Amino acid sequence: MVEVRKICCIGAGYVGGPTCSVIAQMCPEVTVTVVDVNEDRIRAWNSDSLPIFEPGLQEVVDSCRGVNLFFSTDMDEAIKNADLVFISVNTPTKTFGIGKGRAADLKHIEACARRIADVSIGCKIVVEKSTVPVRAAESIRRIFNANTKSSFNFQVLSNPEFLAEGTAITDLKNPDRVLIGGDETPEGQHAIEALRSIYEHWVPKSKIITTNTWSSELSKLAANAFLAQRISSINSISALCEVTGADVEEVAHAIGTDQRIGSCFLKASVGFGGSCFQKDVLNLVYLCEVLNLPEVARYWQQVIEINDYQRKRFSSRIISCLFNTVTDKKIALLGFAFKKNTGDTRESSSIYISRYLLEEGACLHIYDPKVKAQQIMHDLTQPTPSERHDPATVSRLVTIVTDPYKACENAHAIVICTEWDMFTELDYEKIYKAMLKPAFIFDGRRILDSLHDQLQHIGFQVETIGKRVNQRIHFTAIEDKSEIDQQQPLKKIKL
Repeated sequence: MVEVRKICCIGAGYVGGPTCSVIAQMCPEVTVTVVDVNEDRIRAWNSDSLPIFEPGLQEVVDSCRGVNLFFSTDMDEAIKNADLVFISVNTPTKTFGIGKGRAADLKHIEACARRIADVSIGCKIVVEKSTVPVRAAESIRRIFNANTKSSFNFQVLSNPEFLAEGTAITDLKNPDRVLIGGDETPEGQHAIEALRSIYEHWVPKSKIITTNTWSSELSKLAANAFLAQRISSINSISALCEVTGADVEEVAHAIGTDQRIGSCFLKASVGFGGSCFQKDVLNLVYLCEVLNLPEVARYWQQVIEINDYQRKRFSSRIISCLFNTVTDKKIALLGFAFKKNTGDTRESSSIYISRYLLEEGACLHIYDPKVKAQQIMHDLTQPTPSERHDPATVSRLVTIVTDPYKACENAHAIVICTEWDMFTELDYEKIYKAMLKPAFIFDGRRILDSLHDQLQHIGFQVETIGKRVNQRIHFTAIEDKSEIDQQQPLKKIKL
């Protein structure tokens, strides 16, 4: 079995950075080097202001950076010295060509494989950490076989990550499982054991699952597809609740107490986001289409369509409540990250809702405690496979603010798109006084449920997901009951 003493991770993003920081902390005898071609990102990893926000990450990095954890742009040297190389680069959905809008773009994976083959000597274990389509490991092997020197021996493993942003450090230190896939040859099994020995420093053996490579790759896609499916399922029920008078929170609790179903991922909202769910479901759809399984493809495509429907439905509700027009109206959008406790905006529902409102001419004032202004403007002007967005229009209609109270001044409505805890602690009486009337709150994350009575008493019109909020009607009572009694009955009008 290969003894792993030096690890190289290609890619210093949301997966590579936290994962290798935890490995370095848990395996002090192993030297871990994280490399990236982005000099600014590496500079940030070597500073006190990390390029990503993740609770607990700064403490982990501080404990081992400069000891056995290093961040560098010298990729070739790190690959050459490593016993094991993680590939943790981005695999976005293709925006053009065959499979546009569904298939994963593997150009970064291919570039890494070629770089490894070019500079490596001796024995290397190469590990897919990025989310990749099934049989991507076979593509990496073909590149190695066609380009390697006689002095280079390799094994390719699949080791998908299952961490969730916002709880990544906890997930890495206390995982539900670690999945390792590899060849069923003796050499493949030795490579699996070598990687297993790294995780066994802190993960119980019973939680380390080994499979063949293809099962490991498909398990990652299937896991994210199942989680996304649950969110779309409860969001579809939320639409039904709003027209029937049911409360989706009560329905979710009732069905979640069934042990066969469970309560996780049954939180109705404006839709799922993040780097994985949509990308992986679309990847699964494309895989099924290519393998001539159209019925299966259509089934998983519906998960995405419900997610899109939920975003559009919420946006249409905002427009409808604001008297069917938001043109030139100031709307405060609170939260831009796809979930709380992260600065990641990839596939955030906030992006889509903002675009829908901008198409109607709304003036958006956006606040998020962790997302930088440059990132917000980049996301709103970034072209999609189906449309382009005019930067001049976005610049004119969008204002990024650093104070939630400033965002709400003279606004017609507040739209909550991210479930940051601080949004439950704002002084809504102060906010209401500074807003135009009638003042609306659209709670896209169901974080203000306990405040509905208080908000309505202040004077807000409250709208939320999966529930009809009974609006209080303010009126002046008639003091003299005799005036009512003396009123003549209404005459019937013939139509």
